Amino acid sequence: MARHVYVILGWLSVGLGLIGVVLPVLPTVPFMILAAFLFAKGAPRARAWLIDHAHFGPHIRAWEEAGAISRKAKVLAVGTMAAVFLVSVVTGLPGWVLAVQAVCMGPAAVFVATRPDE
Repeated sequence: MARHVYVILGWLSVGLGLIGVVLPVLPTVPFMILAAFLFAKGAPRARAWLIDHAHFGPHIRAWEEAGAISRKAKVLAVGTMAAVFLVSVVTGLPGWVLAVQAVCMGPAAVFVATRPDE
């Protein structure tokens, strides 16, 4: 039964990652990394497909081998977080919304920026 749960969660993660390809605020690669982890528990062929994927595979392997994030991905991720926060400030969102964003995105940006490069 657990194997089926891992497979379902893995495909759900792939689906969210694919949505992230077209929605810039939803990260793609972290969902694919999660899917690879979940597939390792229940669907080796699906995991192999992800690991061998031309676009997602190198990012997944870099994360699994060294906890690394490419410099380009770091700049894009941290830049997107900063842009979202700036747009929120400019559009005059309430202070509590800005505080929630800062508390959530600040540590996430620090985490991404401090990972080793590929």
